[in-house]
Amino acid sequence: MQAKKRYFILLSAGSCLALLFYFGGLQFRASRSHSRRGEHSGRNGLHHPSPDHFWPRFPDALRPFVPWDQLENEDSTVHISPRQKRDANSSIYKGKKCRMESCFDFTLCKKNGFKVYVYPQQKGEKIAESYQNILAAIEGSRFYTSDPSQACLFVLSLDTLDRDQLSPQYVHNLRSKVQSLHLWNNGRNHLIFNLYSGTWPDYTEDVGFDIGQAMLAKASISTENFRPNFDVSIPLFSKDHPRTGGERGFLKFNTIPPLRKYMLVFKGKRYLTGIGSDTRNALYHVHNGEDVLLLTTCKHGKDWQKHKDSRCDRDNTEYEKYDYREMLHNATFCLVPRGRRLGSFRFLEALQAACVPVMLSNGWELPFSEVINWNQAAVIGDERLLLQIIQDRIFKHISRNSLIWNKHPGGLFVLPQYSSYLGDFPYYYANLGLKPPSKFTAVIHAVTPLVSQSQPVLKLLVAAAKSQYCAQIIVLWNCDKPLPAKHRWPATAVPVIVIEGENKVMSSRFLPYDNIVTDAVLSLDEDTVLSTTEVDFAFTVWQSFPERIVGYPARSHFWDNSKERWGYTSKWTNDYSMVLTGAAIYHKYYHYLYTHYLPASLKNMVDQLANCEDILMNFLVSAVTKLPPIKVTQKKQYKETMMGQTSRASRWADPDHFAQRQSCMNTFASWFGYMPLIHSQMRLDPVLFKDQVSILRKKYRDIERL
Repeated sequence: MQAKKRYFILLSAGSCLALLFYFGGLQFRASRSHSRRGEHSGRNGLHHPSPDHFWPRFPDALRPFVPWDQLENEDSTVHISPRQKRDANSSIYKGKKCRMESCFDFTLCKKNGFKVYVYPQQKGEKIAESYQNILAAIEGSRFYTSDPSQACLFVLSLDTLDRDQLSPQYVHNLRSKVQSLHLWNNGRNHLIFNLYSGTWPDYTEDVGFDIGQAMLAKASISTENFRPNFDVSIPLFSKDHPRTGGERGFLKFNTIPPLRKYMLVFKGKRYLTGIGSDTRNALYHVHNGEDVLLLTTCKHGKDWQKHKDSRCDRDNTEYEKYDYREMLHNATFCLVPRGRRLGSFRFLEALQAACVPVMLSNGWELPFSEVINWNQAAVIGDERLLLQIIQDRIFKHISRNSLIWNKHPGGLFVLPQYSSYLGDFPYYYANLGLKPPSKFTAVIHAVTPLVSQSQPVLKLLVAAAKSQYCAQIIVLWNCDKPLPAKHRWPATAVPVIVIEGENKVMSSRFLPYDNIVTDAVLSLDEDTVLSTTEVDFAFTVWQSFPERIVGYPARSHFWDNSKERWGYTSKWTNDYSMVLTGAAIYHKYYHYLYTHYLPASLKNMVDQLANCEDILMNFLVSAVTKLPPIKVTQKKQYKETMMGQTSRASRWADPDHFAQRQSCMNTFASWFGYMPLIHSQMRLDPVLFKDQVSILRKKYRDIERL
């Protein structure tokens, strides 16, 4: 029954797609072609590849979350000034906080109900056929009104579908034309349709004018720019898409699930370089010519022969062997990889053919996601999965098993090079019937010389060593001065190992040192003030949440609307999204992931600034777990200041330090492609904490005395 339900949704999804831009019922038919009309020369220029560019590379590992679709001509004479770029980018976010309750006037809809007004076409204005069809569908619907005073929603007659400056459909001077409309009212209660935005080479999602408080019905919109319950993501459709009617879908009730000739198919363009090239360039590794047909061609654009690589001729020959419609209607799964932008014609084509879409388009807000649960109707993968699967085929001795691929956090973040035993990762204890680790290693990051026996680092070392859960202490000596003599360190009941940091850089504190023999790591800054009781309590909390960061000093992030960027704050508020690694416990696997998963560019930035390593670790762990860290009992003593004159003190006193952390937030978010940090309002305190009972009944009684 569950299988039937999923496949019935494929049928219903097609009709749901008409909700927004046709306002009436229509059915979909497959596009007659796999290419968009108007694959004009301006969209088809190709970059010249290097001779060895056959295996796709993710240079700064993953910044694939920018929109793309058709490739632009690299020889284009269109030049955009820095001011134009700045103005264009700013217009994306001006109404970023808009929601129905803040940017929509409901009073216009109370008297006459839901009525839609379409502006009269202005003399001399060109309108593409696709946009004419949308306007005609609205005007022919029961929602249409020719009286603007009765309207609840307003639709422009100015063609906004194609905002690619290299397209012949591009409407110039749209900004001034929109602003001159007497009903515009800063876009309030307006709906703007858009299929293509941005242009070669970076393909931003900007539509080229300030949309104000207007709603966007947009194809290829990213989750980052999508305004929930305000914008509507629509599918990318071709010029041949019917305004009404259309062929029936190919899902039949007696073929559920549709057992077909091919397991997985795709036929489309291959981009040799640039945005969107990585995934499609790797498809030939999976193609087997039998039940998996993944066919690509570089034969597009006027200069394709000039830029072709050594695989082009072979790919083109294979490409011509198969009929696209025959493949589509005889496949169980249809691959929908992104192109230059996030959306693809393949999405609608797969649905109409009753072929389950397999999405490879990171960051795409899928069409009509407000009402359609695509998890029940499509396989939503990650673009990076393709290369990981191929890697597993080559290195079978360290390949991921089925449990890794199908259980959170998935194969992307569980690196088999770390260990072949699932119990060495923090995600599978329950599956394997294992208890969380019972001991931790304290790693103290030391950056100042040891000149006095009363220094905080020595008090911290003693407090950590007294914990019943402490197995050993590692002092990471990142100070410019030589290592202190062994007798300078206090005697403890657990081993104390002093090692010099590699190159004395910040990222060295997160290297996967062989000396760390426990799965749990208590990460400490040298100036942290913690009692043994606090250490014990934090560790017992971590044992219940071994995949997360658990600790004391909390920080938060926010979106600064005035600056249109992410901000960092250390203010004490009612929520947080980071727990700093100056006093935190986490699984040692995150040292390995930090070192081997993150790109060198981010780690180099951290090392050059001698800052932000704690923020980057929080980004990484939240991206893996999709969960916030956990803050334990408030630690008021912890401040980002230091008594006395030390190198660390001068760093925190540096006015640039906080500004650097703001900058780090945005650089990290850009690389991840979204903001992985998640806010939480939960703080865990000991049972009976602050309760009006005898202090003798409380296990962690010392915490209340701090």
